[in-house]
Amino acid sequence: MNVVIERRASSAAKWARRLAIFSAVLMLTAVAGHRFALVETIPFFWLLGIVATLALTALVLAGIGLSRLWAYGDRGGRASTRAVLLSIVVLLPFAFGVYLAFSLPRLTDISTDPLDPPVFATARGQGMNPVAAISADDAALQLAYYPAATGRRYPLLFDRAHEIVVAVLGNLGWRIVSNPPLQLEIHETTIEAVARSPIFGFVSDVAIRIIDEGETSYIDVRSVSRYGMHDLGDNAAKVARFFSAVEAEILAVNAPVIQTR
Repeated sequence: MNVVIERRASSAAKWARRLAIFSAVLMLTAVAGHRFALVETIPFFWLLGIVATLALTALVLAGIGLSRLWAYGDRGGRASTRAVLLSIVVLLPFAFGVYLAFSLPRLTDISTDPLDPPVFATARGQGMNPVAAISADDAALQLAYYPAATGRRYPLLFDRAHEIVVAVLGNLGWRIVSNPPLQLEIHETTIEAVARSPIFGFVSDVAIRIIDEGETSYIDVRSVSRYGMHDLGDNAAKVARFFSAVEAEILAVNAPVIQTR
């Protein structure tokens, strides 16, 4: 008479799969909510912490499930494998963030003119990073890591440069919060906008200063993170995106582009 021994189902494998799926769903929901301004940044940070904890717990439980499969033949190998793969996918952005945190300088304020950065007229809310003068140490770090973050001179009259900047901000989806009426006799204006990073939607306040030089206009940009102690290179990326969009707009009308460092 043959004796059939039924393999036990691994509860660790089941929970690993459940937690991995839940962490992925929560990650997508939180990112979408923050990207479209439905979730504030501080609660978003907490949600990201919960997501990472769930994914790491799923990895541990999946490891237990696989070990019991190996040692006792418990069922749950597929569930554990799926949990491992899904948890790794969820944790990849966190791993990349850690890499950026250690490979890039700890900055939250990037200006193409660190010595005389554009000034914000719009006040920041409570709990946000203060906007202060850029220290010499931070300016040196910016120059070393982001040498392309410099002001640019373009062959544009003052009013035309202003029109292009406003159009570019609209094309980028950056919300203008301050755009004073252009006064040609002052020869300088500063436009302020709110910019979100493309994927996670991290918010920076951006100030674009346009200086009238007669036949040319000089543009400086400052991008400052609202929250966090490290921008992970986001502000420098925003500055680069802005200038790329400006130069694409200028080239579209076959005008030469002049860049000054």
